[in-house]
Amino acid sequence: MKSLIAALMLSAALPAFSSAADFPADRIIAMASGDWNKDGTPDLALVATPGDDSGDDNGLYVYVAKPEENRLTLALSLPNTIWGNMTMYGQEPELTPLANGSFTLTTKNDSIGRDRWRQSLTIAYRNFDFIVAGYTYSSYDTLNPDGGSECDLNVLTGKGKAGEQAVAGTAQFVLLKDWKDEIARNICGLDN
Repeated sequence: MKSLIAALMLSAALPAFSSAADFPADRIIAMASGDWNKDGTPDLALVATPGDDSGDDNGLYVYVAKPEENRLTLALSLPNTIWGNMTMYGQEPELTPLANGSFTLTTKNDSIGRDRWRQSLTIAYRNFDFIVAGYTYSSYDTLNPDGGSECDLNVLTGKGKAGEQAVAGTAQFVLLKDWKDEIARNICGLDN
């Protein structure tokens, strides 16, 4: 049933793509559907490739449903912001809807080099915009069993855990469009 809803939402969103984000459906590499703004109508988040050989990163596009207009409207457009690719296994960006109406955006390198990592942002809709509510990071070194790190941080409270140690920083309300990984990495004590 969720696949059907996602397919219907995607087909409803295609006219908006051509005008707002200007990309065809074959450039979509990840998508998630959920009620981001908690109005009772499913919304949509997409990661799409830049579609050219410019070297740009992927983009994140978030749509909210306008039930009175029977369509999705682009609420957030962040081109050239999401690392990853589809040509190399283990580097695909992921979107996952959460039961509370938020979603996670995960980037990773599970395949190339000795330094492997995974980073997830928990994204929530607050005060008519999208914010980063949580940050989770883990890494490991394929040649050094002791060469890894972990961090799980609630950005809204500034509290979390890095490895086995509690960490605390300033509670922050950071819009997704203004997010820099260094905000959480500094609190977690991760190398930049």
